[in-house]
Amino acid sequence: METSTSNEKKLIDQLWEKRPLIISGPCSAESEEQVVETAIRLKNTGKVDVLRAGIWKPRTRPGSFEGVGTIGLPWLQKAKAASGLPTAVEVAMPKQVEDSLAFGVDVLWIGARTTVNPFSVQDVADALRGADVPVLIKNPINPDIELWIGAVERIAKAGIKKIGLIHRGFSSYGNTEYRNAPMWHLAVEMRRRFPDMLFINDPSHISGRRHIAIRGTTRCQYEI
Repeated sequence: METSTSNEKKLIDQLWEKRPLIISGPCSAESEEQVVETAIRLKNTGKVDVLRAGIWKPRTRPGSFEGVGTIGLPWLQKAKAASGLPTAVEVAMPKQVEDSLAFGVDVLWIGARTTVNPFSVQDVADALRGADVPVLIKNPINPDIELWIGAVERIAKAGIKKIGLIHRGFSSYGNTEYRNAPMWHLAVEMRRRFPDMLFINDPSHISGRRHIAIRGTTRCQYEI
């Protein structure tokens, strides 16, 4: 078991230096079959480095599907065993951090709705103390770069060594070309302030439509 864990840590260390690092998977884990089959198919492309799946899904209003919860974490374990891909999960509360670590999730990420709330970020940071796990932090849902920076600082103060950023665009009111406005200048400024930090673009959230996702990714690579 110790050798296996050591090998997994080495793999994560290597991936953290890889450019580009490709993370892919279902927005929401809905069944064991779906998660495992998706992982195998992604692995077979030879292009994906990490499997992500939403276990808990924060929704703006109640009544929508909010994820299968902790019962989906064993599905990720089986997907990892079947594909060899490390796994990533979004966490927003201390219990979610604890459960994810208990089931061997390799990478955690903090979503936009959590980044916007310093109290929530601090709760997650407190739960992470003493853990050796990489953490990715999405930009806050509203265009406030100081909230993004504050989340990085809180997670760093918890002792997390591997911290990465995810640019997923910002919410805006009304009809726009993008699902979430990219506001590239904020991403560029964040890159300027943290030039050595892993920085990932999330074209699916920004674009909202498959036919413009590639264009959004290409521009992000150029700008950032």
